[in-house]
Amino acid sequence: MTQPFELPDFYMAYPARLNPHLEEARAHSKQWARDMGMLEGSGVWEEHDLDSHDYALLCSYTHPDCDGPALSLVTDWYVWVFFFDDHFLEVYKRPQDREGGKAYLERLAAFMPMDLAAGFPEPTNPVEAGLADLWARTVPSMSMAWRQRFAESTENLLNESDWELANINARRVANPVEYIEMRRKVGGAPWSAGLIEYAASAEVPAQIADSRPLRVLKDTFSDGVHLRNDLFSYQREIEEEGELSNGVLVLETFLGCTTQEAADAVNDLLTSRIQQFENTALTELGPLFAAKGLDPQSCADTLAYVKGLQDWQSGGHEWHMRSSRYMNGAGSGSGGEAAQGTGGGAGASFSMVPVGLGTAAADVAKTIGAGAPARVRSHSHIPFQRVGPAVLPEFRMPFGLSLSPHLDHSREHTVEWAHRMGILEAQPGIPGSDVWDERRLRRIDLPLCAAGIHPDATAEGLDLTSDWLTWGTYGDDYYPVVYGAARDVAGAKACNDRLALFMPVESFETPVPATGLERGLADLWVRTAGPLDPDARRVFRKSVVDMTDSWLWELANQAQNRIPDPVDYIEMRRQTFGSDMTMSLSRLSHGQVVPPEIYRSGPMKSLENAAQDYAALMNDVFSYQKEVEFEGEVHNGVLVVQNFFNCDYPTALAIIDDLMNSRMSQFQHVVAHELPTLYDDFNLDADARRVLDGYVKELENWLAGILSWHHGCKRYKEAELLEDRAGIPRWRPPVPSGLGTSAARIHLPGWEPARSLPQMAQ
Repeated sequence: MTQPFELPDFYMAYPARLNPHLEEARAHSKQWARDMGMLEGSGVWEEHDLDSHDYALLCSYTHPDCDGPALSLVTDWYVWVFFFDDHFLEVYKRPQDREGGKAYLERLAAFMPMDLAAGFPEPTNPVEAGLADLWARTVPSMSMAWRQRFAESTENLLNESDWELANINARRVANPVEYIEMRRKVGGAPWSAGLIEYAASAEVPAQIADSRPLRVLKDTFSDGVHLRNDLFSYQREIEEEGELSNGVLVLETFLGCTTQEAADAVNDLLTSRIQQFENTALTELGPLFAAKGLDPQSCADTLAYVKGLQDWQSGGHEWHMRSSRYMNGAGSGSGGEAAQGTGGGAGASFSMVPVGLGTAAADVAKTIGAGAPARVRSHSHIPFQRVGPAVLPEFRMPFGLSLSPHLDHSREHTVEWAHRMGILEAQPGIPGSDVWDERRLRRIDLPLCAAGIHPDATAEGLDLTSDWLTWGTYGDDYYPVVYGAARDVAGAKACNDRLALFMPVESFETPVPATGLERGLADLWVRTAGPLDPDARRVFRKSVVDMTDSWLWELANQAQNRIPDPVDYIEMRRQTFGSDMTMSLSRLSHGQVVPPEIYRSGPMKSLENAAQDYAALMNDVFSYQKEVEFEGEVHNGVLVVQNFFNCDYPTALAIIDDLMNSRMSQFQHVVAHELPTLYDDFNLDADARRVLDGYVKELENWLAGILSWHHGCKRYKEAELLEDRAGIPRWRPPVPSGLGTSAARIHLPGWEPARSLPQMAQ
């Protein structure tokens, strides 16, 4: 069968290594699969299927340092998960039996009890029997925190198969952002990360397991595993199995390009995710260890876990080059020769590059060099370049706009409040802190935004929303000027630590505010948290802390002069935009009518993320000139796309516009198709359904109000930008001069001229 595309050159920073206990694991896993009923008579696999897939080789590559018994147990887990995938395909996906598949998946959770003394139900099929056996053999050596994390990732892996099945039934291909998010769950790599902790005997310390660095490391690992698998499995999944969940197909559909172009773009994204992994490990772990005061053993365990994630990436690639399960015969990339098993013998030619087992990344210059152009581009942006006025597409907004009748009152209130809080003047002892004055506040007109997103609010409620938007926007402007220009990330971190003190949960005792930022937050917290119970206060407090922490992420990238990886950018943009903070206020107002697990469900997160991404990318389109030309920013979605695709502004803008439209379509798809199913699955009563339908309307108002504000405020047009900055010198990065500076203006190797992507921009 002709391959649909040639495999690209893969970026591989670490060579694969092989566990010496391979044969032991092969023999053990075959007997175990037979004992569990997965081979003859299962209707899914025969012995030759297991032999040809060679999961023991996969685990020997991905876990090269564990002992024999641990390798055998991990191999059994992989035999189980791949059998589950093929079993679910045959029994539920191909017949499109959603109801049967849902009942089957729900029952599997009973085979992962936190306490083994609770026992297991009687298995009725090989999947249940295998899960019960594996759980009983694995969890005794692991902490309760690990058990909970691993059970959750296993349930995600199993349950989100329902999402794939629903898309197949609807013949629906996901958009790129949706696909990345859902693939992490259904693809199983977070589950693999949990097994790495077991195999490496290195649990992630509980106090950092939920931190941004550990989350990013697991997410980038997961995306790398899944995108690599998508490249190798495209032919099998798309042409043979009728699957729709494949990254190549997703980009092929979204960009309107050829399969080869989509495959190359997937490989570029794979490279970007691995380089994000490396950047996070090198720049974020050390400060995290210091901030949390981790002991040496906890630090060592975390680093061993990170090493395990690296080993898995390299080993997984080597296995894909060898397994008969995947397309791997025409690769021009690293490992292509090794996959053919070339070596000595008649007719063999001599090569300076090693061939054979474990040599997929042996051509170091080629495998590492494959990622060099992207790395250079991301760190080579020249700030404050002239880009000209932003071009605005025809924004798709299917929701009508309503404005609060209290708008004019709130406009005057916000000015008075800002004066009273002291944010319209320079802060004592803080150079450059006079970022706003009354004229600028009135031109930004944040009450106009509040009036659109909360048209039915009381006068007091609209004032509160306007004040929150004012405080958050002021902080977003304040941090880059006060801390960004000086590269003072430590000062910004100290400021964040102080801000957290003004959001107490159990009482309202706070320090004396020292700045307008602190004074404003203290006032807002009392007005907002007063009616809330402690649990609700914790939820809202976290949304504010997440927003202020995201400002530190921006400063860190600014200090590195680094344009973010596109996936990291999208996910962090939701926090820098403050959207989760405003949405959490709406959710908290629903009280106890809606069960909290509803808001944690896949459909609800998809709904909220789609809305957040549409609004944040809309802001990026409006603010492109303001941020790139006038502020020297690297955090703009259009710029991120320009850097990733190495394309021009019109092409990047068209891609962003397409992404916005696809996120809006997803929002509407979730409302029309996924929420009704969610309501039924949870047997929600009429009151809960009414509240959730109202929440959807609130999100629609939120989207329409934000678009209206962007058109109506005086913040983004070139004439307004010049007027706002009249008399303020335009700062440019200094160019060194004098002795020893002849290499300051270097030509960066690997830099390529921007290329256009006409097919992708259509």
